[in-house]
Amino acid sequence: MKNVDTAVAAGFGREWSSFSQSEQELSASERQKLFDDYFHIFPWERLPDDAVGIDVGCGSGRWSMMVAPRVGSLHLLDASAEALEVAKRNLAGAENVSFHHASVGDIPIENASLDFAFSLGVLHHVPDTTSAIQSVASKLKSGAPFLIYLYYSLDNRPWWFRLIWQVSNAGRLMISRLPTALRMLASQIIAVTVYWPFARFAAVVQRIGLPTSLIPLEAYKNLSFYTMRTDAYDRFCTALEKRFSKIEIATMLTDAGFERVSFSETVPYWCAVGYKR
Repeated sequence: MKNVDTAVAAGFGREWSSFSQSEQELSASERQKLFDDYFHIFPWERLPDDAVGIDVGCGSGRWSMMVAPRVGSLHLLDASAEALEVAKRNLAGAENVSFHHASVGDIPIENASLDFAFSLGVLHHVPDTTSAIQSVASKLKSGAPFLIYLYYSLDNRPWWFRLIWQVSNAGRLMISRLPTALRMLASQIIAVTVYWPFARFAAVVQRIGLPTSLIPLEAYKNLSFYTMRTDAYDRFCTALEKRFSKIEIATMLTDAGFERVSFSETVPYWCAVGYKR
């Protein structure tokens, strides 16, 4: 496979096997909220009837579960066979989906054939993010939208926020190199001792009518502990992680052949949409 870190792909396979995001584990209301957080800038109205698209790095298929009923056909691609098996179970009732065990560097789809694409929280975990975006672009028709979410470099945050991230990143570098069982244990301890307290504090601050935007992990204030556990694993158990500023993301998209790039101005940062020239 091209442009994939096999150890990282295997790690995500273990993540989605542990946190499958099935309908039994994640409530419909929370799934809808998370979906809206990422997709509220996506131009559904611009898609043709029976649109054909792709979920690049589908993982458990949690986003495709919401997208598939809205479109004609949806390809799900992931470099982890283990993750694809989870996605197949989550979309067992969907008849308009197909699954591809392949990397973003070798997408088995005809060039210029897709009406849309999305890749959320994936391409900052591949060796060459710029090349990955170009690979997705090559599969899109002219005018087709691409929704992408990449970890941000905290370019819209104060210095002390970035300092906190540097401390957490040092922890990630250590935890991500532990044996599998210890990685899982460490991430779940962090979910209990860090994610949950900060999220609950932010929820209290919100209830008394004060702003929460500068509270670390405030995005979890209205989310379940299950989501916190999932994201703690995702954040601290992955060895390869890159972060990008809004300007860097816009440049990568433009260089790959996208125009009219726009960003969501709400968490999670950064979500962007561009249209294939």
